[in-house]
Amino acid sequence: MAAASTPNTTPKIFTGPRGYVLEDVPHLSDYIENLPTYPNPLQDNPAYSVVKQYFVHQDDTVPQKVVVHKDGPRGTHFRRGGPRQKVYFESDEVHACIVTCGGLCPGLNTVIREIVCGLYHMYGVKKILGIDEIRRRGLKVVVAGIPKTIDNDIPVIDKSFGFDTAVEEAQRAINAAHVEAESIENGIGVVKLMARYSGFIAMYATLASRDVDCCLIPESPFYLEGPGGLFEFIEKRLKENGHMVIVIAEGAGQELVSESMDSMTDASGNKLLRDVALWISQRIKDHFAKERKIPINLKYIDPTYMIRAVPSNASDNVYCTLLAQSAVHGAMAGYTGFTCGLVNSKLAYIPFNRIIEKQRKVVITDRMWARLLSSTNQPSFLRARARY
Repeated sequence: MAAASTPNTTPKIFTGPRGYVLEDVPHLSDYIENLPTYPNPLQDNPAYSVVKQYFVHQDDTVPQKVVVHKDGPRGTHFRRGGPRQKVYFESDEVHACIVTCGGLCPGLNTVIREIVCGLYHMYGVKKILGIDEIRRRGLKVVVAGIPKTIDNDIPVIDKSFGFDTAVEEAQRAINAAHVEAESIENGIGVVKLMARYSGFIAMYATLASRDVDCCLIPESPFYLEGPGGLFEFIEKRLKENGHMVIVIAEGAGQELVSESMDSMTDASGNKLLRDVALWISQRIKDHFAKERKIPINLKYIDPTYMIRAVPSNASDNVYCTLLAQSAVHGAMAGYTGFTCGLVNSKLAYIPFNRIIEKQRKVVITDRMWARLLSSTNQPSFLRARARY
């Protein structure tokens, strides 16, 4: 497979009239001159013969923001994803390889299958393998990425695959916690959901369920004791309803627990998080048993591995197919060093530097978090002396 590595990580940016900015992705022609091109095999594929204007125009781009002021600049754009009329590889010479990183995620098998099917059925590529890390082996290749994180913490893109399934499955755990809590006086259901640093699963599952009384995420600091604290809110809600459900993201409240595990990491090199949800559950039991003398019945549910291992739902399966085919189209068209993803509901090719420059997090001063606070009627915990 005639290809090139990406030796230069300098952003490829073009500007145009009225503040137009294109953050482009690298292309083989940036590194190798006078490359031959070939007609895209899709033009003779019967599956696509009925599609009008199937090929993406070279100058099509996708805006990062769709809400703009009428006199404001056009803003940042990304190259639109999809098949091009010309490709830079002959199918018989392509040797395609697939690398996956990290743990299980709903939709991962769908992505792998659709990459293989897309290469084989759309472009006639016969040699497709799964391989270990490319950089260590020093291979010169076209690199096309598909964002895989169940936490939905990648910037720029609308969402990562598997997120919808995770939220849907998390709801089942919340429903179970609600049934348990409602079945006994002063019942408390505590559900731990994955979210190392970004609490999107917990936030969306809470908004979707309507049975959650309090949602704790890494982005929103909280405290346990004193006026406006979690203990006070729990007591208030138990007096009102006789039961409650608390959702805790795994990365929430890490600063409340001891620092004994600060230097420990998992197999992927990530810092090991303390089990705050279990710790808070025990603190709640101790507080109401010893200090308030109020009998409670607390059930702790951790569905983490059940959520990671379930098959993807219909929405994610369709999304995985779009991502996989988009990655195949981009790679065959000669683009490299990019991740494909939905930007404002349109497939786009995003340079690697944009998706690794920071981690996407819940903005607790934004409308979505305000909607959650309104739905649960929980304290914001932003004012230490506030009373509720």
